[in-house]
Amino acid sequence: MKVFIFGAALRKDSLNQELARQAARILGEVSGISVDLAAFSEFPMPVYDGDLEESSGMPEGAEKLAARIAAADAIVISAPEYNGSISGALKNAIDWVSRSDNNPFDGRPLLLMGASPGALGAVRGLWHTRVPFEAMGSLVYPELFGLPRAHQAFADIGFADAKTESRLKELLQDFSKFALKLKN
Repeated sequence: MKVFIFGAALRKDSLNQELARQAARILGEVSGISVDLAAFSEFPMPVYDGDLEESSGMPEGAEKLAARIAAADAIVISAPEYNGSISGALKNAIDWVSRSDNNPFDGRPLLLMGASPGALGAVRGLWHTRVPFEAMGSLVYPELFGLPRAHQAFADIGFADAKTESRLKELLQDFSKFALKLKN
């Protein structure tokens, strides 16, 4: 099974990209799973505009993101919370990708995670983030992973707290079983 993972933040030292890296490391140790880890900055695209789409088609970044999603059996996204909701950059990417000929989100299992320096670990934003993915037909895993105080959560390799790593590992294993059932 191939899992596509990315942190949906453009910032170079994003806490969400680090959480995505940790998830990729954990899933990469599971037999039978291959991981495709990306940086969100690999997929540049302008703000969605129907006139721009009509005159120029889909931007290359949106096409590349759609292709990586389509090539995966499952998706794991670590999404930042902006003002208690979905980030504009992620929502924009969803809007562009939704315009591709074949909706790559449809029927794909998706796990949402989020990291935040705050006490709630981006969970408020994840509840908003799941809505457009569900509208696109993704099979959003019911459990979310929020990492509070993420600016203190990471060690040189892995997490500063073994319980956090254990909790994420268990969730990723459960999600993998869910995605594998859907694949077969």
